[in-house]
Amino acid sequence: MLRPAITLLTLTALALTVGTVAVAADAGAPVRARDLGVPFDGTPGPLNAITDVPGVLVGHTTLISGAGKLVVGHGPIRTGVTAVLPRAPGEMIKHFAFAGWFVQNGSGDMTGTAWVEESGFLEGPVTITNTHSVGTVRDAVIAWRVAHGPADATDFWWSNPVVAETWDGWLNDINGFHVKPEHVFQAIDSAHGGAVEEGNVGGGTGMICYGFKGGIGTSSRKLAAKHGGYTVGVLVQCNYSGSSRVNLRIAGVPVGREIPGTEPYTGLPSELDEDGSLIVVVATDAPLLPHQLKRIARRVTLGLGRTGAIGGNDSGDIFIAFSTANPGASELGHLADLKMVPNDSLDPLFAATVQATEEAIINSMVAARDMTGIDGHYVRALPHDQLRAVLAKYNRLLPTTAKP
Repeated sequence: MLRPAITLLTLTALALTVGTVAVAADAGAPVRARDLGVPFDGTPGPLNAITDVPGVLVGHTTLISGAGKLVVGHGPIRTGVTAVLPRAPGEMIKHFAFAGWFVQNGSGDMTGTAWVEESGFLEGPVTITNTHSVGTVRDAVIAWRVAHGPADATDFWWSNPVVAETWDGWLNDINGFHVKPEHVFQAIDSAHGGAVEEGNVGGGTGMICYGFKGGIGTSSRKLAAKHGGYTVGVLVQCNYSGSSRVNLRIAGVPVGREIPGTEPYTGLPSELDEDGSLIVVVATDAPLLPHQLKRIARRVTLGLGRTGAIGGNDSGDIFIAFSTANPGASELGHLADLKMVPNDSLDPLFAATVQATEEAIINSMVAARDMTGIDGHYVRALPHDQLRAVLAKYNRLLPTTAKP
């Protein structure tokens, strides 16, 4: 159950403190895959992010502290929490979102999905963290909902939040349980629209993907007016194919075979090692019902396959999709008048999901930076210059003025 995550590239050098844990982000303007000339299918939204879907917010808490030998309970720490909100906090509590979920391979966890399957609703945020912090994050989300619910907390009797995980134990003191409730509160309360931080941030801080540094990535697609003009946004926490570098394909090019390097894990030969996990959140403003959103979630697997993954035995690949349309569907006291896209009109939404998933995964790797964690474990980020050279070799590099 090895799973990668992503970090955020900030416009200026940034150093914060969360409790006693230093939070640092890289200096320099964010670089994304398109900036490097990577060609992708489809038309992105203005931000090319899940926040292109109106109302969707994303927040991170990033925990980075310590260096050297692992001392369980002390560090080094390379972890965090990411929160995806389907609506603004006050609206999210009152107006649930239709949702569906799908498991490609189950060596992982996403809590609350039995109720998503049964009810058809996502009743709060989707939060993502490391494997051994799921319980803490789940309890904290419940506490957050109680605190932000009715004035009398006794009116808020029941909550079964959606919390997902990927494994960051190669870089992080995962058994030190460093994610605390206040970190979850911060991720939710700081959630915002606009540009989304990518790379070594939030739940993706300590993640690895295809033998390179992974993390958080996002992308979106805007459908043509003739197809409804809807937006599909994707956010990923990438930690899959841990050292299967040879499988990595970008824009159809076997990039992993062209860029040699030391694998971060040594347990299996690279071509056999499919450890890791991938959590994907898909959002759309298209009016879709739960069974249709489950179909959307299934299409994530096709975007994943475009990058070269095979869905190995030890990989936890779990996906959830929600719609911000039909906001009154969960209200009591009246019959809900619903809208839905006809099944025969879903193909453009399927294509958008596949395309945005592929790009979000590559964005997570492009945004990530080198990281050294416990016991000196080092993971190299995908080198931008070598990526461009490989794409040029295969005549797949688009013209760009970016300076990687």
